[in-house]
Amino acid sequence: MACPTGTSSVCSIKIINIMTVKTNVKLNLGLSVLRKRTDGFHDIETLFVPCFDFGDTLEIVTGDDYSRTSAALSAKYASQDGRFDTSALRQARCTADSVHPKFSGQTENGERLVQRISEDGKLMITIAREEGVDWDPLKDLCAKAYSILAQDYDMPPVKIFLEKRAPVGAGLGGGSADAAFTLKALNELCGLGLDEQRLSEYAARLGSDCAFFIFNKPMLGSGRGEILEPYGIDLSEYEVKVLIPEGVAVSTAEAYKGIVPRECHFDKLSDQPDRHNSPANNPYIKPTKMSDLRTVLAMPVAEWKDYLVNDFEVTVFKAHPELAAIKQSLYDSGAVYASMSGSGSALFAMYKK
Repeated sequence: MACPTGTSSVCSIKIINIMTVKTNVKLNLGLSVLRKRTDGFHDIETLFVPCFDFGDTLEIVTGDDYSRTSAALSAKYASQDGRFDTSALRQARCTADSVHPKFSGQTENGERLVQRISEDGKLMITIAREEGVDWDPLKDLCAKAYSILAQDYDMPPVKIFLEKRAPVGAGLGGGSADAAFTLKALNELCGLGLDEQRLSEYAARLGSDCAFFIFNKPMLGSGRGEILEPYGIDLSEYEVKVLIPEGVAVSTAEAYKGIVPRECHFDKLSDQPDRHNSPANNPYIKPTKMSDLRTVLAMPVAEWKDYLVNDFEVTVFKAHPELAAIKQSLYDSGAVYASMSGSGSALFAMYKK
Protein backbone atom coordinates (compact mmCIF):
# COMPACT_ATOMS: atom_id res chain seq x y z
CA MET A 1 0.00 0.00 0.00
CA ALA A 2 1.19 3.52 -0.72
CA CYS A 3 2.39 5.90 1.98
CA PRO A 4 -0.35 8.03 3.54
CA THR A 5 -0.22 11.67 2.50
CA GLY A 6 2.26 13.62 4.57
CA THR A 7 3.94 10.59 6.10
CA SER A 8 7.73 10.58 6.18
CA SER A 9 8.28 6.93 7.11
CA VAL A 10 9.29 4.27 4.61
CA CYS A 11 6.27 2.20 3.48
CA SER A 12 5.69 -1.51 3.21
CA ILE A 13 4.20 -2.55 -0.12
CA LYS A 14 2.35 -5.46 -1.68
CA ILE A 15 3.97 -7.08 -4.70
CA ILE A 16 2.83 -9.08 -7.74
CA ASN A 17 5.61 -10.90 -9.64
CA ILE A 18 6.50 -10.16 -13.28
CA MET A 19 5.74 -7.64 -16.03
CA THR A 20 7.00 -7.29 -19.62
CA VAL A 21 6.42 -4.11 -21.61
CA LYS A 22 7.39 -2.66 -24.98
CA THR A 23 8.63 0.91 -24.84
CA ASN A 24 8.47 3.54 -27.58
CA VAL A 25 10.33 6.74 -28.48
CA LYS A 26 9.35 10.37 -29.11
CA LEU A 27 9.65 13.03 -31.77
CA ASN A 28 9.93 16.78 -31.26
CA LEU A 29 7.78 19.09 -33.34
CA GLY A 30 9.73 22.30 -32.98
CA LEU A 31 12.36 22.77 -30.28
CA SER A 32 13.36 26.24 -29.09
CA VAL A 33 16.19 26.81 -26.62
CA LEU A 34 15.13 29.92 -24.72
CA ARG A 35 17.68 30.59 -22.01
CA LYS A 36 20.32 29.03 -19.81
CA ARG A 37 19.25 28.61 -16.21
CA THR A 38 21.21 29.17 -13.03
CA ASP A 39 21.15 25.40 -12.38
CA GLY A 40 23.03 24.76 -15.62
CA PHE A 41 20.03 23.47 -17.56
CA HIS A 42 18.26 25.29 -20.39
CA ASP A 43 14.63 26.33 -20.70
CA ILE A 44 13.08 24.94 -23.86
CA GLU A 45 9.75 24.78 -25.63
CA THR A 46 8.65 21.90 -27.81
CA LEU A 47 5.81 19.58 -28.69
CA PHE A 48 6.51 15.98 -27.74
CA VAL A 49 4.69 13.31 -29.73
CA PRO A 50 5.02 9.55 -29.23
CA CYS A 51 6.56 7.45 -32.00
CA PHE A 52 6.08 3.68 -32.07
CA ASP A 53 8.55 2.86 -34.85
CA PHE A 54 11.28 2.01 -32.34
CA GLY A 55 11.37 0.74 -28.79
CA ASP A 56 12.97 -1.56 -26.26
CA THR A 57 11.74 -4.64 -24.41
CA LEU A 58 11.67 -4.24 -20.65
CA GLU A 59 10.91 -6.98 -18.14
CA ILE A 60 10.82 -6.58 -14.39
CA VAL A 61 10.70 -9.57 -12.05
CA THR A 62 10.14 -9.33 -8.32
CA GLY A 63 11.72 -11.87 -6.00
CA ASP A 64 12.92 -15.16 -7.46
CA ASP A 65 10.16 -15.66 -10.02
CA TYR A 66 11.21 -17.43 -13.21
CA SER A 67 11.81 -15.23 -16.24
CA ARG A 68 11.56 -16.52 -19.78
CA THR A 69 13.20 -13.29 -20.90
CA SER A 70 16.41 -14.02 -19.00
CA ALA A 71 16.77 -17.37 -20.75
CA ALA A 72 15.96 -15.85 -24.14
CA LEU A 73 18.46 -13.02 -23.73
CA SER A 74 21.11 -15.45 -22.53
CA ALA A 75 20.67 -17.60 -25.61
CA LYS A 76 20.60 -14.62 -27.97
CA TYR A 77 23.31 -12.35 -26.58
CA ALA A 78 25.51 -14.04 -23.97
CA SER A 79 29.17 -14.70 -24.71
CA GLN A 80 30.17 -18.27 -25.47
CA ASP A 81 32.17 -18.67 -22.27
CA GLY A 82 28.93 -18.67 -20.28
CA ARG A 83 29.67 -15.65 -18.13
CA PHE A 84 26.00 -14.62 -18.11
CA ASP A 85 24.51 -15.78 -14.83
CA THR A 86 20.83 -15.67 -13.86
CA SER A 87 21.35 -16.85 -10.29
CA ALA A 88 18.68 -15.90 -7.79
CA LEU A 89 18.94 -12.62 -5.94
CA ARG A 90 19.23 -14.48 -2.64
CA GLN A 91 22.79 -15.33 -3.75
CA ALA A 92 23.60 -11.79 -4.81
CA ARG A 93 25.16 -10.57 -1.58
CA CYS A 94 27.98 -13.13 -1.64
CA THR A 95 28.55 -13.04 -5.40
CA ALA A 96 28.21 -9.35 -6.26
CA ASP A 97 31.95 -8.72 -6.16
CA SER A 98 33.30 -12.10 -7.23
CA VAL A 99 30.92 -13.12 -10.02
CA HIS A 100 29.81 -9.64 -11.09
CA PRO A 101 32.79 -7.29 -10.60
CA LYS A 102 32.20 -3.56 -10.50
CA PHE A 103 31.91 -1.98 -13.92
CA SER A 104 35.24 -0.64 -15.18
CA GLY A 105 33.87 1.72 -17.81
CA GLN A 106 34.00 -0.69 -20.73
CA THR A 107 32.53 -4.12 -21.31
CA GLU A 108 34.96 -6.95 -21.79
CA ASN A 109 35.41 -7.90 -25.45
CA GLY A 110 32.54 -5.65 -26.51
CA GLU A 111 29.96 -7.74 -24.66
CA ARG A 112 26.46 -7.60 -26.06
CA LEU A 113 24.99 -8.57 -22.71
CA VAL A 114 26.07 -7.19 -19.35
CA GLN A 115 24.66 -8.00 -15.94
CA ARG A 116 25.34 -6.21 -12.66
CA ILE A 117 24.05 -6.47 -9.10
CA SER A 118 23.77 -3.56 -6.70
CA GLU A 119 25.94 -3.53 -3.59
CA ASP A 120 22.95 -4.19 -1.33
CA GLY A 121 21.94 -7.14 -3.50
CA LYS A 122 18.39 -5.89 -4.05
CA LEU A 123 18.71 -5.01 -7.73
CA MET A 124 20.02 -7.14 -10.57
CA ILE A 125 19.94 -5.43 -13.96
CA THR A 126 20.76 -7.09 -17.26
CA ILE A 127 21.11 -5.07 -20.47
CA ALA A 128 21.43 -6.61 -23.92
CA ARG A 129 22.22 -4.74 -27.12
CA GLU A 130 23.32 -6.01 -30.51
CA GLU A 131 25.88 -3.20 -30.92
CA GLY A 132 27.32 -3.82 -27.45
CA VAL A 133 26.73 -2.31 -24.01
CA ASP A 134 29.36 0.32 -23.21
CA TRP A 135 27.85 1.77 -20.03
CA ASP A 136 27.45 0.56 -16.47
CA PRO A 137 23.98 -1.01 -16.11
CA LEU A 138 23.82 0.20 -12.50
CA LYS A 139 24.04 3.76 -13.87
CA ASP A 140 21.34 3.14 -16.45
CA LEU A 141 18.17 5.19 -15.98
CA CYS A 142 16.20 2.00 -15.29
CA ALA A 143 18.39 1.30 -12.27
CA LYS A 144 18.07 4.92 -11.16
CA ALA A 145 14.28 4.66 -11.46
CA TYR A 146 14.31 1.77 -8.99
CA SER A 147 16.65 3.67 -6.68
CA ILE A 148 14.54 6.83 -6.41
CA LEU A 149 11.46 4.78 -5.56
CA ALA A 150 13.49 2.86 -2.97
CA GLN A 151 14.19 6.17 -1.22
CA ASP A 152 10.48 6.47 -0.37
CA TYR A 153 9.27 2.87 -0.37
CA ASP A 154 10.48 -0.45 1.01
CA MET A 155 11.00 -1.91 -2.45
CA PRO A 156 11.33 -5.68 -2.90
CA PRO A 157 14.35 -7.20 -4.63
CA VAL A 158 13.89 -7.00 -8.39
CA LYS A 159 15.53 -8.20 -11.57
CA ILE A 160 15.40 -5.87 -14.57
CA PHE A 161 15.99 -7.23 -18.06
CA LEU A 162 16.34 -4.64 -20.82
CA GLU A 163 16.81 -5.46 -24.48
CA LYS A 164 17.94 -2.25 -26.19
CA ARG A 165 16.67 -1.94 -29.74
CA ALA A 166 15.88 1.77 -29.97
CA PRO A 167 18.72 3.86 -31.42
CA VAL A 168 21.14 5.39 -28.92
CA GLY A 169 22.28 9.01 -29.32
CA ALA A 170 19.54 9.77 -31.84
CA GLY A 171 17.43 12.33 -29.98
CA LEU A 172 14.50 9.94 -29.69
CA GLY A 173 14.55 9.62 -25.90
CA GLY A 174 14.94 5.84 -25.79
CA GLY A 175 16.71 5.85 -22.43
CA SER A 176 14.18 8.26 -20.94
CA ALA A 177 11.37 6.00 -22.14
CA ASP A 178 12.99 3.01 -20.44
CA ALA A 179 13.14 4.93 -17.16
CA ALA A 180 9.52 6.08 -17.36
CA PHE A 181 8.24 2.61 -18.24
CA THR A 182 10.29 1.19 -15.35
CA LEU A 183 8.58 3.61 -12.97
CA LYS A 184 5.16 2.67 -14.33
CA ALA A 185 5.87 -1.06 -14.16
CA LEU A 186 7.23 -0.90 -10.61
CA ASN A 187 4.25 1.19 -9.58
CA GLU A 188 1.89 -1.53 -10.78
CA LEU A 189 3.96 -4.53 -9.73
CA CYS A 190 4.53 -3.22 -6.23
CA GLY A 191 1.14 -1.66 -5.67
CA LEU A 192 2.49 1.81 -4.95
CA GLY A 193 -0.73 3.50 -6.03
CA LEU A 194 1.01 6.48 -7.62
CA ASP A 195 -1.01 8.52 -10.10
CA GLU A 196 0.46 9.90 -13.33
CA GLN A 197 1.23 13.27 -11.79
CA ARG A 198 3.26 11.72 -8.97
CA LEU A 199 5.01 9.36 -11.38
CA SER A 200 5.89 12.31 -13.62
CA GLU A 201 7.49 14.06 -10.65
CA TYR A 202 9.75 11.06 -10.07
CA ALA A 203 10.45 10.88 -13.81
CA ALA A 204 11.45 14.55 -13.96
CA ARG A 205 14.21 13.79 -11.45
CA LEU A 206 15.67 11.25 -13.88
CA GLY A 207 15.76 13.32 -17.06
CA SER A 208 14.28 16.32 -18.80
CA ASP A 209 12.07 14.34 -21.19
CA CYS A 210 11.35 11.34 -18.94
CA ALA A 211 8.08 12.77 -17.65
CA PHE A 212 6.61 12.87 -21.15
CA PHE A 213 6.69 9.07 -21.37
CA ILE A 214 4.57 8.75 -18.24
CA PHE A 215 1.67 10.27 -20.19
CA ASN A 216 2.85 9.11 -23.64
CA LYS A 217 0.56 11.38 -25.66
CA PRO A 218 1.15 14.74 -27.42
CA MET A 219 2.36 17.23 -24.84
CA LEU A 220 3.64 20.79 -24.97
CA GLY A 221 6.88 20.79 -23.00
CA SER A 222 8.49 23.77 -21.29
CA GLY A 223 10.99 24.35 -18.50
CA ARG A 224 13.65 21.67 -18.96
CA GLY A 225 10.98 19.71 -20.81
CA GLU A 226 9.40 18.38 -17.63
CA ILE A 227 6.56 20.95 -17.47
CA LEU A 228 3.89 19.35 -19.61
CA GLU A 229 0.51 20.33 -20.96
CA PRO A 230 -1.71 18.08 -23.09
CA TYR A 231 -2.06 19.27 -26.67
CA GLY A 232 -4.58 17.92 -29.13
CA ILE A 233 -3.17 17.45 -32.60
CA ASP A 234 -4.35 15.25 -35.47
CA LEU A 235 -1.63 14.01 -37.81
CA SER A 236 -3.66 11.13 -39.23
CA GLU A 237 -3.52 12.61 -42.74
CA TYR A 238 0.26 12.26 -42.79
CA GLU A 239 2.68 9.39 -42.97
CA VAL A 240 5.67 9.93 -40.71
CA LYS A 241 9.00 8.34 -41.61
CA VAL A 242 11.97 8.32 -39.23
CA LEU A 243 15.55 8.02 -40.48
CA ILE A 244 18.51 7.03 -38.33
CA PRO A 245 21.73 8.16 -40.09
CA GLU A 246 24.25 5.36 -39.97
CA GLY A 247 27.36 6.03 -37.92
CA VAL A 248 26.20 9.39 -36.52
CA ALA A 249 25.42 9.64 -32.80
CA VAL A 250 25.03 13.03 -31.14
CA SER A 251 25.29 13.58 -27.39
CA THR A 252 23.11 16.24 -25.81
CA ALA A 253 26.23 17.97 -24.50
CA GLU A 254 27.64 18.12 -28.04
CA ALA A 255 24.38 19.54 -29.38
CA TYR A 256 24.34 22.34 -26.80
CA LYS A 257 27.86 23.49 -27.71
CA GLY A 258 27.53 26.72 -29.65
CA ILE A 259 23.82 27.15 -28.89
CA VAL A 260 22.97 30.79 -28.22
CA PRO A 261 19.61 30.92 -26.42
CA ARG A 262 17.46 33.71 -27.81
CA GLU A 263 14.11 35.10 -26.78
CA CYS A 264 11.38 35.73 -29.33
CA HIS A 265 12.21 38.56 -31.75
CA PHE A 266 8.67 39.21 -32.85
CA ASP A 267 5.31 39.34 -31.12
CA LYS A 268 3.06 37.69 -33.66
CA LEU A 269 3.22 35.88 -36.94
CA SER A 270 2.28 37.63 -40.16
CA ASP A 271 -0.64 36.30 -42.14
CA GLN A 272 1.72 36.24 -45.13
CA PRO A 273 5.10 35.05 -43.80
CA ASP A 274 8.21 36.35 -45.49
CA ARG A 275 10.03 33.18 -46.51
CA HIS A 276 13.34 35.03 -46.72
CA ASN A 277 12.97 36.28 -43.16
CA SER A 278 11.58 33.13 -41.59
CA PRO A 279 13.12 30.89 -38.90
CA ALA A 280 13.91 28.24 -41.48
CA ASN A 281 16.27 30.65 -43.28
CA ASN A 282 17.36 32.84 -40.39
CA PRO A 283 18.17 31.05 -37.11
CA TYR A 284 18.03 34.37 -35.26
CA ILE A 285 14.31 34.66 -35.91
CA LYS A 286 12.10 32.00 -34.42
CA PRO A 287 8.85 31.63 -32.47
CA THR A 288 10.05 30.83 -28.98
CA LYS A 289 7.13 31.94 -26.86
CA MET A 290 4.66 29.18 -26.12
CA SER A 291 1.89 31.30 -27.64
CA ASP A 292 3.89 31.47 -30.87
CA LEU A 293 4.51 27.71 -30.80
CA ARG A 294 0.77 27.14 -30.53
CA THR A 295 0.22 29.55 -33.42
CA VAL A 296 2.68 27.71 -35.63
CA LEU A 297 1.27 24.29 -34.76
CA ALA A 298 -2.19 25.56 -35.70
CA MET A 299 -0.94 26.50 -39.18
CA PRO A 300 -1.30 24.13 -42.14
CA VAL A 301 1.48 21.55 -41.95
CA ALA A 302 2.77 22.75 -45.32
CA GLU A 303 3.72 26.06 -43.68
CA TRP A 304 5.63 24.48 -40.79
CA LYS A 305 8.77 24.38 -42.93
CA ASP A 306 9.17 28.13 -42.53
CA TYR A 307 8.41 28.47 -38.84
CA LEU A 308 8.57 25.19 -36.91
CA VAL A 309 12.29 24.85 -36.27
CA ASN A 310 14.63 22.82 -34.09
CA ASP A 311 17.36 25.08 -32.71
CA PHE A 312 19.79 22.17 -32.36
CA GLU A 313 20.01 21.92 -36.13
CA VAL A 314 22.18 25.05 -36.14
CA THR A 315 25.01 23.43 -34.17
CA VAL A 316 24.49 19.77 -35.08
CA PHE A 317 24.31 20.40 -38.83
CA LYS A 318 27.54 22.39 -38.60
CA ALA A 319 29.29 19.41 -37.00
CA HIS A 320 27.52 16.86 -39.21
CA PRO A 321 26.71 18.50 -42.57
CA GLU A 322 25.53 15.17 -43.92
CA LEU A 323 22.45 15.54 -41.72
CA ALA A 324 21.53 18.81 -43.43
CA ALA A 325 21.87 17.05 -46.77
CA ILE A 326 19.60 14.23 -45.61
CA LYS A 327 16.99 16.73 -44.44
CA GLN A 328 17.04 18.43 -47.84
CA SER A 329 16.70 15.06 -49.55
CA LEU A 330 13.56 14.42 -47.52
CA TYR A 331 12.03 17.61 -48.88
CA ASP A 332 13.19 16.66 -52.36
CA SER A 333 11.37 13.35 -51.99
CA GLY A 334 8.07 15.12 -51.37
CA ALA A 335 7.95 15.65 -47.62
CA VAL A 336 5.76 18.56 -46.52
CA TYR A 337 7.77 18.88 -43.30
CA ALA A 338 11.11 17.51 -42.15
CA SER A 339 13.14 18.08 -39.01
CA MET A 340 15.71 16.66 -36.67
CA SER A 341 14.28 15.18 -33.48
CA GLY A 342 15.62 16.39 -30.15
CA SER A 343 19.36 16.88 -30.20
CA GLY A 344 19.76 14.46 -33.11
CA SER A 345 20.87 12.59 -35.05
CA ALA A 346 17.50 11.12 -36.05
CA LEU A 347 15.48 12.97 -38.67
CA PHE A 348 11.85 12.54 -39.56
CA ALA A 349 9.64 13.57 -42.45
CA MET A 350 5.90 13.96 -42.89
CA TYR A 351 4.28 13.01 -46.18
CA LYS A 352 0.69 13.66 -47.19
CA LYS A 353 -1.12 10.34 -47.46
